[in-house]
Amino acid sequence: MIILDQTIVNVALPAIQADLGFSQSGLAWVINAYLIAFGGLLLLAGRLGDLVGRKRVFLTGLALFTAASLLCGASQSAEMLIAARFLQGVGGAMATAVTLGMIVTMFPKPAEQARAIGVFSFVAAAGASIGLLAGGVLTQALNWHWIFLVNLPIGVAAFVLTIRLIDNERGIGLGKGADVLGAILITAALMLGVYTIVESPAGSGWLGALSIALFLGFVVRQARARKPLLPLRIFRSRNVLGANAVQMLMVAGMFGMFFLGTLYMEKVLGYDALQIGLGFLPVAIAIGTLSVGFSARLSARFGERTVLLAGLTLILAGLLLFTQTPIDGRYLTDLLPALVALGVGGGLSFPTMMTLAMSDATRDDAGLASGLVNTTAQVGGAVGLAVLASLSTARTTDLLAEGVAAPAALTDGFHLAFGVGAALVTVAIILAATVVRPITAPAPDIDAEWEQDDANQSLARIG
Repeated sequence: MIILDQTIVNVALPAIQADLGFSQSGLAWVINAYLIAFGGLLLLAGRLGDLVGRKRVFLTGLALFTAASLLCGASQSAEMLIAARFLQGVGGAMATAVTLGMIVTMFPKPAEQARAIGVFSFVAAAGASIGLLAGGVLTQALNWHWIFLVNLPIGVAAFVLTIRLIDNERGIGLGKGADVLGAILITAALMLGVYTIVESPAGSGWLGALSIALFLGFVVRQARARKPLLPLRIFRSRNVLGANAVQMLMVAGMFGMFFLGTLYMEKVLGYDALQIGLGFLPVAIAIGTLSVGFSARLSARFGERTVLLAGLTLILAGLLLFTQTPIDGRYLTDLLPALVALGVGGGLSFPTMMTLAMSDATRDDAGLASGLVNTTAQVGGAVGLAVLASLSTARTTDLLAEGVAAPAALTDGFHLAFGVGAALVTVAIILAATVVRPITAPAPDIDAEWEQDDANQSLARIG
């Protein structure tokens, strides 16, 4: 629901603009208000989960997100919608930041944890892809209000199921890490940084400098504080450092592809909202097929780093194929091979990367590590989208000024962005090969563990 909400809005933006009277620049804040709150609070929310209990933070975030969705759906003015979207971002950050931490503590056995992370990866990818399809269907069949109101039954059901199915977990206590100054510094730095990125694609200016200064102040604070919000010891792990860096680069390349690929389908190929959503479904299907089980089995046999490198290589191949799409591209021959490569690559990469990023996290730091993983993904997506969209727009504008036809100018601009995205993924491959280390624990016989789990469940049912 939370990942879907980041993409479902895109298709409905023209209808929202016409109904609420947004200006062109003001309309961007329907997206930006959510991104700023979401990206800025992930790290703090993850640490709060460790301190006061991850289930408590998750439920609070879920309730706030659902209530904010109701406010979004009921909005009758631009100001009300922007404020409600900001609250959605706060709730989304609280719920998302602790999810991986809950998974690794609830499923300590390697086989169970691999399956759980695989399902998590599939749901995230499916939400991103289906959001485009759902946004088009709901906006065309009903109206834009329903892209938010559809969250209400899902949010209520998730809240009830969480209370019934997830065990209560005591946090380590606020006294173990209540670094108020550190929390203020990092939250302000991240929010200001995301704001600078979404408002200024180059990420420059005094706001960007202030964000960097606040971040450096946070690092100094964490090095000196008796009870830091983000213990710097977590970065002694090469896997934590390397996996988060790899994820930031990979998401930067892929997120830009989804956004610009959507524009290519719409403005060059003439697809409507429903066709675009259907066009991206192979990505979700491929990620789902590989994430739920198959990726974990490959990791158990060949190692997480090997599977990650294979996945990143396929993502690189998909982006390179996108750099060759023609003006009159056909879906089956020009788009589908690239989308399948991206889907298979994502299905292999996301679960293994999350496993590597969480591999050295202790039980007390699981929420923090989870928040860090989500923060790097969010920042990577914001940076990637801003940079790639800026480069694509600049290239297209130059070609139009030279008299090149609009479809050709747009396509050439998209090709440049896809090429830069491929370069980012190339750097990610180098980091994965040189910085990330194989998990040293002996690989479990994952097939045997799953068979034993199935046998135990059968015995329980017979009992």
